[in-house]
Amino acid sequence: MKDVDATEFRPAERIESLGVSEILAIGARAAELRASGRDIITLGAGEPDFDTPDHIKQAAWEAMQRGETKYTALTGTAALRTAIAGKFARENGLDYRPSEIIACTGAKQVIFNAMMATLNPGDEVIIPTPYWVTYSDIVELCGGTPVLVPCAADQGFRLTATQLREAITPRTRWLMLNSPSNPSGAAYAAEHLRPLIDVLLEAPHVWLMVDDMYEHIVYDGFRHATPAAMEPAIKPRTLTINGVSKAYAMTGWRLGYGGGPEALIKAMSVIQSQSTSAACSISQAATIAALEGPQEFLAERTEAFRARRDLVVAALEAVPGLACRTPEGAFYAFAECGGVLGRQTLDGKCLESDREFCAWLMETADVAVVPGTAFGLPGHFRVSYATDMETLRTAMARITDACATLA
Repeated sequence: MKDVDATEFRPAERIESLGVSEILAIGARAAELRASGRDIITLGAGEPDFDTPDHIKQAAWEAMQRGETKYTALTGTAALRTAIAGKFARENGLDYRPSEIIACTGAKQVIFNAMMATLNPGDEVIIPTPYWVTYSDIVELCGGTPVLVPCAADQGFRLTATQLREAITPRTRWLMLNSPSNPSGAAYAAEHLRPLIDVLLEAPHVWLMVDDMYEHIVYDGFRHATPAAMEPAIKPRTLTINGVSKAYAMTGWRLGYGGGPEALIKAMSVIQSQSTSAACSISQAATIAALEGPQEFLAERTEAFRARRDLVVAALEAVPGLACRTPEGAFYAFAECGGVLGRQTLDGKCLESDREFCAWLMETADVAVVPGTAFGLPGHFRVSYATDMETLRTAMARITDACATLA
């Protein structure tokens, strides 16, 4: 029997299958190359390049001057939960009482609280892929089993009713839906949601988690819809999640929120009480200003994102071997690279996977993108176009020139 060093660090078994986000690892490698003098363009981060609007920063300053620097109520100040309830009613047609709302340190914590509060070992959570990798990692951390359902480009990267019905088992606890989606930018209109809702009505033991984080970043007249507003019968088992990170460019403020049945919110607050307690008081004040203040800039920024989307999609579609579906929302393009896999680089290396293709782009073309394998759908790569047009033009030219060298 092998001797075990009692002083050696031993990680918990629950994290053995998990690792640091591949997106962060790619960013770290890009930073290394940049530090060595390389002009690396990073198109990996899911973060708007716009600044937080001034009126939101001013509200935070005024809150500090009023001394609002203490602990707040666990689930958020009464003023914030009232503002969130108003937003849900005004923009989504959802009627949530303040007691049915929780504010957290980012939407990621909303998801974690919900999974930790509801999952028992072996409970299953259906996750359409491609998906934000945090979904499955949180499910595993909380003892659940992710059930990944591939949704290809030819079905709009959207889950179908048939796929959902086939994935549901007696152990299914949740379905997770993200619209518009990270990483694909695909969005579910009402006509896409209705068949899924009908399947859920047949399976009353399955709850629905809806991540609407990118709802304000949609294009070409797309109309955002959210299930709990469409079907009153599904609302008592739906958690609707949102936040201010993306549309309001407040990633660093770390404020997300959720609306759902009071019993669920109470269970989630138990988890939060033993982790972070309440979200930052200043961020809460800033979020009130975001939700209740001027909204005109949202359309202006979305138009900027649309122009960037069009540039990126057109450029990628023009590269032999690549294909890119036009996304309905968010600020990501999710391109297929299967047509260049199997080709050889100038140094004779065969690119056999999306990971190898993305690594090759960074090392030879100085462009960092994220492989689709990281999001559960190999043969693709994600481009974040949350940066300026000139940078995107340069990046697309580099990708185009690099791919032209493949034999």
